[in-house]
Amino acid sequence: MRIGISVSSSHPSDDPRVGAANMVARARAAAQADLDSLFVGDHHVTPFAYYQNSPILGRMLAEWGDKPYGALYLLPLWHPVVLAEQIATLASIGDGRFIMQCGLGDARQGDAMGIDMSKRVGMFEASLGTMRALWAGESVDEPRYWNIRGASIAPLPAQPVDVWIGSVAQPAIHRTARLGDGWLAAPSLTPDEAADSLSSFRQACAEFDRSPTAVAIRRDIFVGATREQAQSVVAPYVDAGYRGMNPDALMYGSAEEVAEQMAVFEQQGYTDVIVRNLSSNQGESLATIERLAEVKSILDRA
Repeated sequence: MRIGISVSSSHPSDDPRVGAANMVARARAAAQADLDSLFVGDHHVTPFAYYQNSPILGRMLAEWGDKPYGALYLLPLWHPVVLAEQIATLASIGDGRFIMQCGLGDARQGDAMGIDMSKRVGMFEASLGTMRALWAGESVDEPRYWNIRGASIAPLPAQPVDVWIGSVAQPAIHRTARLGDGWLAAPSLTPDEAADSLSSFRQACAEFDRSPTAVAIRRDIFVGATREQAQSVVAPYVDAGYRGMNPDALMYGSAEEVAEQMAVFEQQGYTDVIVRNLSSNQGESLATIERLAEVKSILDRA
């Protein structure tokens, strides 16, 4: 079981440099904890401070090592040539393999950016195909959505870009099995729901005769020094209806308890757990990241 981290990009502060510094510090802590992958998310036109993925990831890579890294991109919200170029540049900065997590995005963001999100599925597939061709060094036309004519890019990624697609609904899971290198299951799934969704994904992979490089699930997490501390920290978030999620989908407890919770997903067949800090407090978040080294050790001994 590999443990990666998606570092939160939302850090409200009167000084925007504080949030950026928090993200860099979490990347440094993740490297010191020997986590297996590093990611950031993707949101736009937000009413709160949200640090944009490509530039902040470039800075965070100065703290990272030679393990995989990447970012989530909501493909209909990006011009595929620009995004292919940004990812190729990011893939040139770090020593590890670049993993592009991707999804469709929502109408709120699309509407604010002047994008017709009723076409988002077609845009998603066309964008992915365009970027893969560009990364392969091809000259590309895409006349349907972006009116691209004879585009090519340089530099090219030093290693092939791995594509993980996030999906929940059955049609989207089928699309992931058909187009993705890996699957990213939603953080809102309870363990039982995660098992059912993985079964659906495996069936879809068999239908398309494809073998995924990774089967990952996102978890919002807090690792406490003790069970009691973890429960005390997490309780206010649960009471406030944390992200509208079922509390059973959250992962928290002592290092031993969190390792047990991760082992459930490993037994189900997931290859990666991608964690996101549940606490918004920087000190608590750094402590959780540091304790993930112990969680990894426990899983390795099992």
